[in-house]
Amino acid sequence: MTDFASNPATGSGAAIARDNQARERDDLDAAWRSPTGWRAISVVNQTNVGRRFVITGFVYFLIAGILGLVMRVQLAVPENDLLTPEAYNQIFTMHGTLMMFLFAVPILEGVAVYLLPPMLGTRDLPFPRLSAFGYWCYLLGGLLLLTSLPLGLAPDGGWFIYPPLSSTLFSPGMNIDFWLLGITFMEISAITASIELIVAILKTRAPGMSIDRMPLFAWYILITAFMIVFGFPPLIMGSILLELERAFGLPFFDAAKGGHPLLWQHLFWLFGHPEVYIIFLPAAGIMSMVVPTFARHPIVGYRWLVLAAIGMGFLSFGLWAHHMFATGIPQMSVAFFSAASTLVAIPSGIQVFAWIATLWHGRPRFDTPLLFAIGTIVTFVMGGFTGVMVAIVPFDLQVHDTYFVVAHFHYVLIGGAVFPLFAGIHYWMPLALGRMPSERLGRWSFWTMFAGFHLTFFPQHWLGLIGMSRRVYTYLPGLNLEWGNLIATGGAFLFALGVLLTMVNVLWTARRGAPSGDNPWNAGTLEWLNVPTPSYNVRSIPLISSRDPLWDQPDLPKAVERGAGFLPDSFGGRRLMLGTSAADARPEQVLELPGPTYLPLVTALCVGVFFVSVLVKVYAMAALGAVLSVAAFLYWMWPANPGGRRGSIVASPGIELPTAHGHHAAPGAAALNVTLAADAALYASLAFSLFFLWSYTPDGAGAPLPPPSVWPAALDLGLLLAGSVLLAWAERRMRAGSVLPAMLALPLAMGMAAAALGHGLLSSAHLGFPAQEHALAAVLWTLYGYQAMHAAAAILIAGLAAAAAWMGHLTRDRHLMLRVAARFWHYTAALWVAGFVLVHILPVMG
Repeated sequence: MTDFASNPATGSGAAIARDNQARERDDLDAAWRSPTGWRAISVVNQTNVGRRFVITGFVYFLIAGILGLVMRVQLAVPENDLLTPEAYNQIFTMHGTLMMFLFAVPILEGVAVYLLPPMLGTRDLPFPRLSAFGYWCYLLGGLLLLTSLPLGLAPDGGWFIYPPLSSTLFSPGMNIDFWLLGITFMEISAITASIELIVAILKTRAPGMSIDRMPLFAWYILITAFMIVFGFPPLIMGSILLELERAFGLPFFDAAKGGHPLLWQHLFWLFGHPEVYIIFLPAAGIMSMVVPTFARHPIVGYRWLVLAAIGMGFLSFGLWAHHMFATGIPQMSVAFFSAASTLVAIPSGIQVFAWIATLWHGRPRFDTPLLFAIGTIVTFVMGGFTGVMVAIVPFDLQVHDTYFVVAHFHYVLIGGAVFPLFAGIHYWMPLALGRMPSERLGRWSFWTMFAGFHLTFFPQHWLGLIGMSRRVYTYLPGLNLEWGNLIATGGAFLFALGVLLTMVNVLWTARRGAPSGDNPWNAGTLEWLNVPTPSYNVRSIPLISSRDPLWDQPDLPKAVERGAGFLPDSFGGRRLMLGTSAADARPEQVLELPGPTYLPLVTALCVGVFFVSVLVKVYAMAALGAVLSVAAFLYWMWPANPGGRRGSIVASPGIELPTAHGHHAAPGAAALNVTLAADAALYASLAFSLFFLWSYTPDGAGAPLPPPSVWPAALDLGLLLAGSVLLAWAERRMRAGSVLPAMLALPLAMGMAAAALGHGLLSSAHLGFPAQEHALAAVLWTLYGYQAMHAAAAILIAGLAAAAAWMGHLTRDRHLMLRVAARFWHYTAALWVAGFVLVHILPVMG
């Protein structure tokens, strides 16, 4: 492999080497440079996209903070008439929605998008257009939701939108629809970012960066991304079901027709409680980067931190009914969720003790980032104590829906997310701006935020214990609530002053801060190789031999800069990066990334047309938006140059690697697997809804459902399975070098699926009553519709692969399109098998 310790040539050879290095750097800069002016909206590289995520998330944070201040002014004194009850409900709902959905998760994903490539020693994320598409969905979905505020149509049912208050009976306007459609639009962004980050971490790390040498931030992001893949689909499914009920009268949550409002709570909190840890874990990753740098000591308990984060990720999915102790769920369930809620304190404690131990063994420098980190430890531990308290059922029943719970989750979320984020802002500001922030402004920012936070939320514990309910827009005098609320309001403005000071610090640093130079904090991880980071991140991709390469490999920066690593050249103006194995980061492929393009924005706008049209109930336009979205995605999937850019590249002296273009083992195959996992979680949420309604309404409300007819569905399933067998055979023959089976099997399988869809629609009466008359019938229809959409998608994807096969673009080693088509087809067939069991077998057995 490349020898990083080798000395450069001397004499005239040194001059030639310097000229070659300068030329190669210029070529890299030209290949990776982003357009300016209005054309900048076409950029897709992670630096720009990550910055946009962070800046947009911070703007949403400021809007949510202003709404929070308005709420605190309203509650500062009793019987205040600043806001009407309706306005307060809208502001309260938008404050929580903005903080939980538009700020906390997206901004931390944006930090990951920005930092992970240089931290992993690579040049970009593997699917830059997907990252850009995710950002545009995030921006447009947020704007759709924010539009409701000036229109007076903001959602007003709380950021959790519980039925039946969110049904058309009690909320007949568009308020709730803004929430449901805006949030679903933005969830697309979260899912796409998680797919991108998982594949990037597993498949694009620098050589030598084995999985036990990854920076802890990468570990935390990997776990978080998998949690998003499995945790966000329940909310998406719940939002779809509630919008179907509001728009078309399908009674999923209507008790009079066999539905149940608790179904929404289960789906929401299946997402909602993991989301607390989805927010906390990236912030804990920031902590695990800041603490060792300023302790000047490697992190204590690396493996324990990784195991604790994994354990927290698993346990978080067993806590959702922690929020439902007062709903009358069975006592056995209450006991289980109470135990699980206390058990999660163990991995949380491991992480806190590891940070403290690192500080104890090191020689801490108490600069601003470390002050925010220490503030995180203090505040999060206090929130953890009250979390254990509300996990105890008798205590939870006393403080449920009081300000004690408000204080608890703000201690957890602000202590566990906002303070770490501000630690990261001050820590990585030199990396982003190339200048050092003001230490004086940083310290003032920390102390005002820290004092303001505790003045705001610590009194709310006491307010809750003496009986102040959540979500009240005012209160009567003489209830001993005045001083607590007045102090909380003053603290909120002090906290806002601290946020403002950080903003001033960022602006001052950008204009007048002293140049930082490389690695100003003397950190050990790769993102500090070059400050400010060039457009291509690294001059050459390094070989790593430790967890803290900048500490343990002192010659690494010079070696990387002179091009002694992998891919030191652009090879003719191409955007190249390295693909490596998941476990040991062994070089496997060379990835060529696309340059600036408007395709992500156009695709997001097409999806936006669909959501806006559904919102205003213009369903013909919604259908057009859906067609345009599908067309945009199909155009996206077709390679720009399917027959070219193949072969191999000399990535480093003596190491020749195949290009990933069309290769069946390219990162696209891994991305498909993650996407299907998210889709399976979505389908599982729908199946959970069916089981829940069966268990809670065994006799059903309304008339009983007729027994389903098995044989029409069995015929359709047989056709899908036959197509799956055909494609499996075609892929096997393709690996043997024969393309003819694919050319024949793909069109034949498409015909079988089309026949199954047509026959299924003609014989769909076997699903029972009209969906509007019975909740179980509504779920069965939704299951069938879900499967039908996947069959239609399988036909389209197979059509792309068939076109590639007939045009001669598939070969033995480069048949990614066939592999994608076959895997998606197998998955679709598996969905139809599951649906057949759910719809036609289990009802008969029950």
